Amino acid sequence: MGDRIGWADLPAHVCAAVEQIIGGQVVEAVSQRGGFSPGTADRVRTASGARAFVKAVSPAQDDFTPHVHRKEARVTAVLPPEVPAPRLLGSYDDGDWVALVLEDVEGSHPATPWKSDELGKILDTLATLATVQAPDLTRADEALAEDFAGWQRISADPPHDLAPWAARNLDALCALADRGLAATAGDTLVHMDIRSDNLLLSASGAVTVVDWPWACRGAEWLDRLLLLVNVRLHGGHDTTALLADHTTNADPDDVIAVLAGLTALFLDAARQPPPMGLPTVRAFQRAQGDAVLSWLRELLG
Repeated sequence: MGDRIGWADLPAHVCAAVEQIIGGQVVEAVSQRGGFSPGTADRVRTASGARAFVKAVSPAQDDFTPHVHRKEARVTAVLPPEVPAPRLLGSYDDGDWVALVLEDVEGSHPATPWKSDELGKILDTLATLATVQAPDLTRADEALAEDFAGWQRISADPPHDLAPWAARNLDALCALADRGLAATAGDTLVHMDIRSDNLLLSASGAVTVVDWPWACRGAEWLDRLLLLVNVRLHGGHDTTALLADHTTNADPDDVIAVLAGLTALFLDAARQPPPMGLPTVRAFQRAQGDAVLSWLRELLG
């Protein structure tokens, strides 16, 4: 998690802009845990009882996150109504501060290690989400090209702690990631950052998918694969059996190749210096990379 600021840390003019969008003075703001943004993540309430979820950040916290918020504003504004996502109520951007004002959705993050009933509900939701077309979004293979080239960079400059199995198979892993990149192509809506902290479950069991800056169009099974990466990270389930059950429309070798590309994404990113305001993100990426690498080795025999 980032070193997060709160509502009270926002400049007065940003608060005023947000309150204009909501339609009243904010009298309560509760900061939310989870995620990696150093900006605000507050559930707010006005004097009249109106509620919203507010995310705001400036380059003073992190020079990258304002760009992420701008992308999320653009994507969220055009999501079809059938997508189970918070609606964008409005946004503010003065070139320095960027604020997103979103529908406040009741719910909590699924438990980790994952519970079978919660996992089943979310896999079903992602299968339904995969029926939504997204012709105007960036292609997944374009969005992931630099990340999936991570094995090439690791091969050129191997880290001292690279797993021996990976070190012995770098050429094969590079080739697999190239195949995986091509396999991500498709025309369905892909969230591309499915993790437990980007999902909300209501008391009735309804699922809401939050944080949409990386959305693109790609293979219909990509989000389910990404969810299973998170399940693998937290343990407690047979992820290989789940993978076979929930990627039935894909070539199994393509799925393994995408896992190779994701492993490169995580392990290559994890060895970079931590971004400003995000001290824990590299450790999280390394944990994901190690989890997927062990899974990849099992799948490849």
